[in-house]
Amino acid sequence: MSVFSTRPVLLGRIQRALDRAVADGGGPGVVAELVDGHATPWFGTAGVADTATGRQRGPGEHFRIGSFTKAFTGTVVLQLAAEGKLTLDGTVAEWLPGVVEEHLGADGTKITIRRLLNHTSGLPDAVLGQPVPPPEEPGRRFIYSKVNYSLAGMIVEHATGTSLADEIERRIARPLSLTGTYLPTTEKTIRAPHARHYSTSDQTGQDADIHDVTEIDVAWAGAAGGMVSTTSDLHRFLRALLDGRLLPPAQQKEMFTTVPTEGADWVPNTGYGLGVYSQKLSCGVTLWGGGGYIQGSMSYAMGDREGSRVLVSNLNGDWNDFLRTFTDLFETAFCPAAS
Repeated sequence: MSVFSTRPVLLGRIQRALDRAVADGGGPGVVAELVDGHATPWFGTAGVADTATGRQRGPGEHFRIGSFTKAFTGTVVLQLAAEGKLTLDGTVAEWLPGVVEEHLGADGTKITIRRLLNHTSGLPDAVLGQPVPPPEEPGRRFIYSKVNYSLAGMIVEHATGTSLADEIERRIARPLSLTGTYLPTTEKTIRAPHARHYSTSDQTGQDADIHDVTEIDVAWAGAAGGMVSTTSDLHRFLRALLDGRLLPPAQQKEMFTTVPTEGADWVPNTGYGLGVYSQKLSCGVTLWGGGGYIQGSMSYAMGDREGSRVLVSNLNGDWNDFLRTFTDLFETAFCPAAS
């Protein structure tokens, strides 16, 4: 089997994958940052941060991370479990009496916190307060659903008496010095520096011409997908999560115990844990982390199980083929080179 002979060869291949990501209108701009053992972190970019000025993308930019927010929410829940402030077998009915019954027509006594975090609650993908289809039997199968993490975020706030944003800041961002990572509450802007975010859909999800969505209200995404971060911050967070610095062993084991996702029309070759998922690449390598898709921004952060090699990437547009683009990039970075 042929492997990468030198780091420059690997980095050159990753750069070409970035170029492919934005070729032929695939997106405005893309960035990627690789941390590989003790080597100096590498940062690559292609395309632009601002289509009006042609400004290039660069390190330190803030961007919306979408569903990778779930990894932060899951970490906070598991820390609370380690402190005895809740249990993963506790039910939604105990913490949020009547909420899923009233809004979703479900039985909260059958939905545990663990089932919220691994998406086996039976609840449909929805935003609380909007019309939804009937729920399924809890525990039967994996259904990826934003509402699971909206509920988990509400439980955190009930258990702590403070906001989820404050808990993420106190428990994760501040200890790890994640100075560019936060969960906005009423903010519609993204803190500087940042790339402009572009979309081909309007706020209702209907098709639209490419337009700037840098300043929009994404408070609805909250615990399920509302956070902002940077490539270097996501590196520090994911590496700390993978190497066990954020959770005691029992909760670490819970987070990385997965349920199968086959048949759910979701990311192929994955198993979902409690806020993170595993993904098996075509070469047989298994990575851990997550991705995020939200209006104007697509992100992916994955590493090996020990956190020795981690790659974080963001594209500041939402019309690219999400899975194809990031699969190409991560297989380039983690699979042995072809002969």
